[in-house]
Amino acid sequence: MIDFSRNHFELFGLPERFQFDAALLDRAYHRLQGAVHPDRYAAAGATEQRLALQSSARVNEAYQALKDPVARAQYLLLLHGVDALAETDTALAFDFLERQLERREAAAEAAEAGDTRALEANLDEVRAEARELEQRVSSLLDVDGAWDAARGTVRELRFLTKVAADIDAMLASLEN
Repeated sequence: MIDFSRNHFELFGLPERFQFDAALLDRAYHRLQGAVHPDRYAAAGATEQRLALQSSARVNEAYQALKDPVARAQYLLLLHGVDALAETDTALAFDFLERQLERREAAAEAAEAGDTRALEANLDEVRAEARELEQRVSSLLDVDGAWDAARGTVRELRFLTKVAADIDAMLASLEN
């Protein structure tokens, strides 16, 4: 079984960094999941079956957290004592919020008009900005170790991810 005291990065044998080789994560996940999958312990005793189930769930949870850039950044910050999503600290820069509101309004108008090109262009802009934020997060976390300073950027990245998902859903509804 797995060592439940290890953090997500240790569990997969990865460096504790925002940027890493995603292929290494995928290989480590499949290796670990193959070793702890509950089906392998179907004939084992109740205790071993329960441990296999818990191990499998822990491996899945860790994989999902590290696979997603926002969740990975949040997890890294938590490892360093910074809660990027503290309920008491939800402020984002006014110009950032204003730009996202304008994007959402433009997306809603494009969806209402059935304009998939405009939606796709809007989505491309959002994704480009998200990539820029990911690079900034990477620099803040991996190069500078600026855990507190990264908090706001991670929150912006999370917000942009939601905007992209909303626009993607609008596109999907137009395609159906």
